Amino acid sequence: MSNEGDISRVRVKFTLEKLGEAEGELVRFKAPRTVDMIVRKLPIASRIALYKEEVYFEIPIKMGEEKAKSTVEMGAIAFWPMSSALCIFYGTSQPYSPVNILGKITKNLELFKNAKSGTTIKVELLPNVKTENTGLEG
Repeated sequence: MSNEGDISRVRVKFTLEKLGEAEGELVRFKAPRTVDMIVRKLPIASRIALYKEEVYFEIPIKMGEEKAKSTVEMGAIAFWPMSSALCIFYGTSQPYSPVNILGKITKNLELFKNAKSGTTIKVELLPNVKTENTGLEG
């Protein structure tokens, strides 16, 4: 029973200057080409902009729509092809135009509510270790 971690899910950390850290998970099957391209570019640093209840920031990736959606759930991480930007939806707003859904924030979503336009953000990979208690101690 060797488990090398779940390669379909990629754990990432978002560090917001002077505000703290949040964690998220990118899920490959939601937009495999987009997720792979982003993972290869990490770590990425940028400055955030605000739109309604969304934080977004440009990343060095050019990618078209991949299973793009016009509606998102609170906590969604998405790629916005129109502006080559990564988006974090911390409230109930919807994207300006369709986005590639990549995953969701798993820890500290409320951090993004305090973000100001121009704040530096860094996105980096986290080690892919299983953190859940499986009940199989022994």
